[in-house]
Amino acid sequence: MSTRGVKFLQQKKIDFELIRYDHQVKGAEFAAKSIDFPLAQTIKTLVIDLGNKKYCLALLPGDKQLSLKQIARTFGAKRAAMVDTGTAERITGYLVGGISPFGTRQKLDSVLDSSLIDFETVVINAGQRGSLVCLSPGDIQATLNCRVSAIAE
Repeated sequence: MSTRGVKFLQQKKIDFELIRYDHQVKGAEFAAKSIDFPLAQTIKTLVIDLGNKKYCLALLPGDKQLSLKQIARTFGAKRAAMVDTGTAERITGYLVGGISPFGTRQKLDSVLDSSLIDFETVVINAGQRGSLVCLSPGDIQATLNCRVSAIAE
């Protein structure tokens, strides 16, 4: 099984472990429970509309909510809003519940919540429902060249 996300990480020569689970329910909470991994280290990937046809990815812990105000501030936008399912799938090329920040259809700026950066490992979607990659948050930041900011509340 190889997704665009997995191929992206392999091309960048990033160390990761692929973890598969039986996807029954969408969301970080179900994924974390399925693989017996802390929810605070299980990253959800959200697609955000910053206005003017500009989108970004917010990577935050599964046990937190996104602050739209903070993400707008991080990118210098007037406002930020969650996109609908269809838009998220069209922009990323992934199904909701399996959206990975790696290998997205459109190149998107991303921001990693600062609470994640000090963990040794985190898990994040590999690009298919029921597939996660376990890797260091520093590798996520370096690979995506993403910002690190307090975007969760």
